[in-house]
Amino acid sequence: MQQWDDRLPLYRQLANRLAGALLDGDPPEGEAMPSVRTLAAQYLLNPITVGRALQALNEDGLLENRRGIGLYVRPGARAALLAAERERFLNDEWPQLRQRLRRLGISRDELEWE
Repeated sequence: MQQWDDRLPLYRQLANRLAGALLDGDPPEGEAMPSVRTLAAQYLLNPITVGRALQALNEDGLLENRRGIGLYVRPGARAALLAAERERFLNDEWPQLRQRLRRLGISRDELEWE
């Protein structure tokens, strides 16, 4: 399991990990999210922290609260996440990565793409 980073609140880090799983289709759209207790046990975190992470995903429009039965992945959540992550990568990460590649003298031909 990955380590937690002290620079970002735990609930946000967990929300990011859960969003990554949603990008991978786990759980699929329309399906229930694991319970707070299940996630707390899986990640060894306080249930309050897990609740805040799920609330953040809900506020981001990725989950929907079905009264009395739990949180479910909204239809279109994966596409919305994918669009947001692509934009973040292209605007934030790629320029830094491209600059580092130039600094290290790594050419396009040296990179292997699958």
